[in-house]
Parts: sequence; C-alpha cells; structure tokens
Amino acid sequence: MNNFFLQAGSLLGAIGVMVGAFGAHALKPMLVASGRFETFETAVRYQFYHALALVLVGILAKEFTAKTLNYSGYCFLVGTLIFSGSLYLICFTGITTFGAIAPIGGTLLVVAWLLLFWTVLKR
Repeated sequence: MNNFFLQAGSLLGAIGVMVGAFGAHALKPMLVASGRFETFETAVRYQFYHALALVLVGILAKEFTAKTLNYSGYCFLVGTLIFSGSLYLICFTGITTFGAIAPIGGTLLVVAWLLLFWTVLKR
C-alpha cells in the first residue's frame, strides 16, 4: 500500500465533508445569491470522487508496482487541488478568471484515470 495516497485521499475526503457541510449550511445564502451554488457543489463532488480514487490508488499500490500507478496518484492529487480549488476560488472571490485554470485540473484528472487504466492493462 502507498500510505501517502491513502493519507492524501483520506484528508481530501475529510476536508470535502467539512467544506460541503459548511457550504450547504452557513454559505448557502451567499452562494445562491451569487449564483455559485452549483459551482460549489461541483467542486465538492469532484473532490470526493477523486479522494476515493486516491484511496483506491493507495490500496492498489500493494498489488501493482508500476510507476504509472504513482503517476496516476499524483495526477489525481494535483488535478483535484487545481480543479476543485479553482472552483472554490471562483465561489469565494467572484473572480471568474480562475475558471481558466479548471481545465488544467480536469485534464490531469483524465490523465490520472487513463494512467490507472494503463497500469491495470499492462499487468
């Protein structure tokens, strides 16, 4: 197992719960008023999906020793931080220019899934 990816996924999941709950309760009026509630939900949802993916990569590291699995984990982590992070920044600052950064994170997430696929395929 890869403890780094297990820890990173667990931490992203915990933060996702906290940020999601805070947004659904304390921040909802502000997010609805600014028209950013759906953006916020997308950021939280993708953070959760990829927190679970990181945990999966951490567990799979016990069976797969390929470097591509590690690359997949790093792409999941950085992609999540960039994608969800840029959406959070849009929600909290109102600066829509951060939306230009989201596709970089999204691309890294796609690459992560493809690297995971490649790792399993080449076993």
